[in-house]
Amino acid sequence: MTSLRKPRVAAPAVDIQVQSPLWDAEPAAQSTVREAIAAARAAVPAPAGEVSVVLTDDAALRTLNRQWRAIDKPTNVLSFPAAKPVGEAFLGDIVIAHETLARECAEENKVFLHHLAHLAVHGFLHLIGYDHTTDSEADAMEALESTIMTRLHMPDPYRERAPRRDFGDT
Repeated sequence: MTSLRKPRVAAPAVDIQVQSPLWDAEPAAQSTVREAIAAARAAVPAPAGEVSVVLTDDAALRTLNRQWRAIDKPTNVLSFPAAKPVGEAFLGDIVIAHETLARECAEENKVFLHHLAHLAVHGFLHLIGYDHTTDSEADAMEALESTIMTRLHMPDPYRERAPRRDFGDT
């Protein structure tokens, strides 16, 4: 008898470093990141390996963004893919800023842990070669992120809210 189940893919090892006390207010942050990366790994062909995640603050992301991208402001997430992983190797680093994440949640009415999961998925996809420098790349990456978030039973981060319609009856 053969199984119709898809074989399980091993989740990557995830090393999480918390480098800001702001994250103390989010006790489920680390498990959310691990689950999100495992879901992303299960959704796409990717080499086995370790991922390092740094949960930090805007000051650290601003420094990294300035150093590596010549953009002197913080951002929500940065990914640093390792040089060509071979076998069970190091895939790279994902760095996430608490304040920018929290600000985006407030501005966009998102749940903190849902948005964190999305940034972890987004960062992981960058580590394994996905990008969004062209419209077609962005469309493909966003569709994949949406699929992964749905599998995590979280909202699609790219789903537009229904526009308010003016029916002219007021």
